[in-house]
Amino acid sequence: MSGLCDGRVVVVTGAGRGLGRAHALAYAAEGARVVVNDLGVGLDGTPGPDSPARQVADEIRAAGGEAVAHGADIATTEGAASLVRVAVETYGRLDTLVNNAGFLRDRMLVNLDEDDWDAVVRVHLKGHFLPLKHAAAHWRAQAKAGRRPEARVVNTSSGAGLSGSVGQGNYSAAKAGIVGLTLVAAAELGRYGVQVNAIAPAARTRMTRETFARTMAAPAAGFDAMAPENVSPLVVWLGSAASAGVTGRVFETEGGRITVMEGWRPGPSADKGARWTPAEAGEVTLKLLADAEVPRGVYGAG
Repeated sequence: MSGLCDGRVVVVTGAGRGLGRAHALAYAAEGARVVVNDLGVGLDGTPGPDSPARQVADEIRAAGGEAVAHGADIATTEGAASLVRVAVETYGRLDTLVNNAGFLRDRMLVNLDEDDWDAVVRVHLKGHFLPLKHAAAHWRAQAKAGRRPEARVVNTSSGAGLSGSVGQGNYSAAKAGIVGLTLVAAAELGRYGVQVNAIAPAARTRMTRETFARTMAAPAAGFDAMAPENVSPLVVWLGSAASAGVTGRVFETEGGRITVMEGWRPGPSADKGARWTPAEAGEVTLKLLADAEVPRGVYGAG
């Protein structure tokens, strides 16, 4: 029986554990050949002793699939370039990029060190940008050579990036940046046959099981809504040729639920036709806020 991704070559970053591992296994189960990237670091981004990328690649091969491990740092130019190079040199092509790598260094803003800000923004936002840049350059070259690809990119944002999260200023800012990057990439790369979307998943991973231990716990019986494997079916579909025409979208996904996020839209508005005084601006703004929807998220928490 053929799979949804037969013949496709898929790169998944941060695929050694959690969501990335689930995505890599799900793509392989649908016939994809997978480049499994993971630097093998701990929850805070410091180096770890094992090679989870190799373990996942071995698991895929043991199940009859095709996979190769990649352990370079994709938040560096050489690491990101080598990610694309390994896919092309090993399997002759690249069809789908899933950007998933990340870690946490949670602090309240007044206690958030510059190094902790830089490290989290680097791995999440730069770690999306550089693989996307090098994959896009490859696909553009293919398109200009007359071999227009059916390429797909799936980025990983978060509810923290869409609505904010107390104690996660660095993470929330990076994940919000990923949404902006997704929208720009979708607009720029469509001419080359590239579709770019993002997910904001809720699932049990190393990052969430400690921060949200109670809500992320696995049930004793029945459907495990927080299992990372629940997120992967949408990621696989978005990374397949079957998702033709879907680009520039953000999806929340949790358990058995998929939600199309509709982003910032104009709400109540007022136009004086001339410059407001500060007092007038304040008065009209309060009136507009009274008619506006209350934003979801962490406002007023604490």
